[in-house]
Amino acid sequence: MAKVKLSLQSLTIPQKIQFIRQVVTSMTGNANFATPAPALAAITAIVDALEEAFNVAQAARLTAKQKTDLQNTAEQQADALLTQLAAYVENITGGDAAKIQSGGMETRADAAPVGALSAPQNLSATAGDQDGEIDLDWDNIRGAKSYVTAKSPDPITATSWQQATIVTKSKGTVSGLTSGTKYWFRVAAIGTDGQGPWSDPATKIAP
Repeated sequence: MAKVKLSLQSLTIPQKIQFIRQVVTSMTGNANFATPAPALAAITAIVDALEEAFNVAQAARLTAKQKTDLQNTAEQQADALLTQLAAYVENITGGDAAKIQSGGMETRADAAPVGALSAPQNLSATAGDQDGEIDLDWDNIRGAKSYVTAKSPDPITATSWQQATIVTKSKGTVSGLTSGTKYWFRVAAIGTDGQGPWSDPATKIAP
């Protein structure tokens, strides 16, 4: 006896909406399905609600991304100006710690050897702003110059890990993922002594 194949987990929301509408169209007036349960009208109503909710969410994501871009630009400008001011303070004070501190700034401590880096902690994976994007975030590692992230489809195997990104901050976005697919992620810090150990993995289904 044949079984129905839906494969809903492999469909994006727009693909799912299109598929459901196609099913409703094919079953409407079809003598093979005289009394569909649930009713086709109920299915149409819920897919209409899904489509509306999807469109609202997409608009909100776009607005959030635009506002985040504005925030990041303003932050970069503020950082650049304060860096210029710090250079002026160092120059005008001749490196006098007391004078630097009188201007509301701190002085750097003498650098201490960092040694081997530890594995990053508290790696989290959340849905990104766009379909096929996952945002990663983890605790900063002292002495890390950059971080390398890796991804693996589910299930993890000995050869399934692939490099995803290299970033300089303790966060990053992995893009180009297949929506509806479950992925695993891990991160390692890179310092003067090379790459440290991998973090515990985190998992997320790509939006």
